[in-house]
Amino acid sequence: MKKVLLSVAALLMATITFGQAKWGIVAGPQFSSITAKNAALNSGKETSKIVTNLRAGITVDIPLAEDFYLGTGLLYSGKGGKAKNSDVKTNLSYLELPVLFTFKPEVGTGRMVLGVGPYVAVGVGGKIKDTGFGDLDVYNEEALLLRQKRFDGGLGLNIGYELPAGLFFGLNGDLGLVNTAYNTDNDRRFKNASFGVSVGYKFGR
Repeated sequence: MKKVLLSVAALLMATITFGQAKWGIVAGPQFSSITAKNAALNSGKETSKIVTNLRAGITVDIPLAEDFYLGTGLLYSGKGGKAKNSDVKTNLSYLELPVLFTFKPEVGTGRMVLGVGPYVAVGVGGKIKDTGFGDLDVYNEEALLLRQKRFDGGLGLNIGYELPAGLFFGLNGDLGLVNTAYNTDNDRRFKNASFGVSVGYKFGR
């Protein structure tokens, strides 16, 4: 967590050296699932049902060249999933740092936004509900075979459109590439995936 927070600070400080950096805010629903392997002993691989959470935070666009930007910021990202054959539901809360290489060509009166790149995230909370044993904290030992690590990371995607007034509308997606399972015996794996829609506003245009 310390390394991630230091990275956030370094990137935000870097924006001071770019006079044209654009700050913004963004929010919207996020639809997520978990692909798990051997969550229970010899249970095989399964992708959960989708659950709805929230994605919101601050964004920063740092200009690199004409029409090219580094899109970053600090986001709250809700993820998780619901088991297909039971009522067990996992809700995960992350602080997420995207680093998206973004192309923003002029299209009509505004700009198309096409961004892709890695993200890193730190889990700040998580519960497993309806397990028959009460709610379990996924980051504590009580979660047993369902316990997860706090660090996550993967590939992010952002597609949208910016209006001249500063309004932004977009689609976003995250593909988790990190196995967040704390107990990896019997080749246990947990990976997050999500997509969402967002509305935002860019300041200082």
